[in-house]
Amino acid sequence: MVIAPLLTSLLVFSAPAQAQPQGEAVIIKRESQLRDAPGDSARSLAPLPVQTSVTRLSERQGAWIKVRMADGTSGWVHMFDITSASAPSGGAAGGALRSLSSFFNKGSAQAPSSTVSTSTVGIRGLGAEDLANAQPNLAAVAQADANRVNAAQARQFAGSASLSSRQVDPLPTPAPPAPATSPGGAAPEQYGK
Repeated sequence: MVIAPLLTSLLVFSAPAQAQPQGEAVIIKRESQLRDAPGDSARSLAPLPVQTSVTRLSERQGAWIKVRMADGTSGWVHMFDITSASAPSGGAAGGALRSLSSFFNKGSAQAPSSTVSTSTVGIRGLGAEDLANAQPNLAAVAQADANRVNAAQARQFAGSASLSSRQVDPLPTPAPPAPATSPGGAAPEQYGK
């Protein structure tokens, strides 16, 4: 299955967990919307431009964090859209992780829990139960399909972007796995004889 290697590779690059205090001042790191409920389809309460200061509250559902704006309005924002004022910017990696978590967490919600570092929360939020209950986000799949191009379109783009082709040697074929042995050293096909 593709999910396990993908999650494993994401775990390798995630930061160590750090507890986030309740009422922590955070900033919006990419343009977003304050939602009345956790989820991209929830009603928008207000736009959240980049560098907007909000207060992170203790409630969390899946990849969504409850925040309070300076005017007292409370709502939900995706955890990859916020960052600590002292943290470095997440850039494109945060957006990619948000898309990934939206794809796997559609329709799932977690009970409020203690929150951790933004990049780690998203990865740690994908537990066995979340994966078992995961539903694909068909709108995201359709959007990805709409971005598909054919070879001619790719060559045209590469030419307009002054890109050049390079020959790349294929990766070597991995060696076949060694046969498993049973307790005592006998090969499985010999074990029952």
